[in-house]
Amino acid sequence: MSDQNIEKKGNHPYSLIWIISTITICVIFIVASIPAIQAQSRQQQQEETPTQYVSIFRNVFDFIQRHYVEEVDSQVLFRGAMTGMFDALEDPYSAFLTEAEMSDMSETTQGSYGGVGLYITKPVRNDGRPSYVEVSSPIEDTPGWRAGINPGDLIIAINGEPTDVLSMDEVLSRLRGPAGDTVRLLIRRGESLEFPVSITRAIIQVPTVRHAMIGDIGYLNLLTFTPYTVDRARDAINEFSNSNYSALILDLRNNYGGLLNSAVNVTNLFVEGGVVVSTRSRIPQENNMFFARSRAVVSQDIPIIVLINRGSASASEIVAGALKDRGRAFLVGEKTYGKGSVQQVYPLGNMGFRLTTALYYTPSGVNIDKIGIPPDREILFPEFTEADTVKLNELMNANVIPEFVAANPDASPSRLDSLADELSRQYSLSLSLVRRLIRNEMNRTISSPVYDLEYDVQLMEAVRIFNEEDFFSLMETSKTLEELQHESLQENELILAS
Repeated sequence: MSDQNIEKKGNHPYSLIWIISTITICVIFIVASIPAIQAQSRQQQQEETPTQYVSIFRNVFDFIQRHYVEEVDSQVLFRGAMTGMFDALEDPYSAFLTEAEMSDMSETTQGSYGGVGLYITKPVRNDGRPSYVEVSSPIEDTPGWRAGINPGDLIIAINGEPTDVLSMDEVLSRLRGPAGDTVRLLIRRGESLEFPVSITRAIIQVPTVRHAMIGDIGYLNLLTFTPYTVDRARDAINEFSNSNYSALILDLRNNYGGLLNSAVNVTNLFVEGGVVVSTRSRIPQENNMFFARSRAVVSQDIPIIVLINRGSASASEIVAGALKDRGRAFLVGEKTYGKGSVQQVYPLGNMGFRLTTALYYTPSGVNIDKIGIPPDREILFPEFTEADTVKLNELMNANVIPEFVAANPDASPSRLDSLADELSRQYSLSLSLVRRLIRNEMNRTISSPVYDLEYDVQLMEAVRIFNEEDFFSLMETSKTLEELQHESLQENELILAS
């Protein structure tokens, strides 16, 4: 804006002088008010020590409280500073924890709460795309699991409110609450499939173990690692023994982890002596080796297949990695999530923080952080074509299957087949896919079977291996994670050389 324009707008010939004077006074005020900060900054440049940074931070904190245009709550500044400090680490597992988040951590590892039963994360994005809430894993046999929420699904909105603008604390406060209340979610699956889901909150008792016999095969599904997991797993194995089981399937799919000691104790059920996992840190006292005891509960003559997928993380990767490296189990499914770090939680009154203090290593000395554990045999569920995705979107948004199942909980097999035929023709989807959708809806809302041998292709493969292949010959070809890592490095060197 020119001087002439300023003079026309002003009602007094001194209006320009007033503006210039005001700016001058402000500059003088600022320069006069922060000599301590400037001095600290100069000194910091000369002596870059943690103490200097703390002193500068304290001066800026005090300066904001005294001079900001509005009064600022000290706790707001504190939370903002703590959040920013942990964000600067660029570590998704280290974070400042609000009161609600500290309570959430305690509840999910120890007790119960009113909610929908989903483990979630809210990754920080730097590519300009919305930072929606991502489902890490549904807790089995909870409302979220019965609603068909899958690992990797994005929660786009909660009760019509977009989640990209919500903090993790705000997300948890909206998902949790009194049992019996309904929460409306908008789910995005893949790139373009979006559909609404209404979930009624329930008291979530954090489950740990489900088990059953599949013929003469013991099926042990570990859902999470809490202080109670090892005892309940041992009880299940004792039941298998009473049923004269000849093989064991350990299902760690969608198991997002839990307590390190629980993972070590569970591994000890299957191996005798030796290293289970080690932790390494720049802090000497964080360097530890965890060993199995001399006696396992499962006989070494019992063959074991471990089922894994991308929802298998942290403590479940410790178990899978230990059993693979020790030559104790054959892995079937998909590559795991890849969380190879150890966190400690430190309270600050009702708040606290979670800090990565070490990385963990499998018995062969491999850290799988951001890499994951590959299966010995990869078995993937069928992927949808682009055309299938469009039609699935229409079918799921029409809510036909949930409405039918709710109205016909005792529908006969012939009636379900008739519905599948009708929907298959109407939406141009394969008959097997529609039948699977109906079956999943029945399982989630009416009955919750321990396993599904009709549509679970990974479980089906594990059973087939035991029934049709020489398991111990397969184990002879299985490689440790160290051997796989070495082969991968050699392949990369050859690619670079070429």
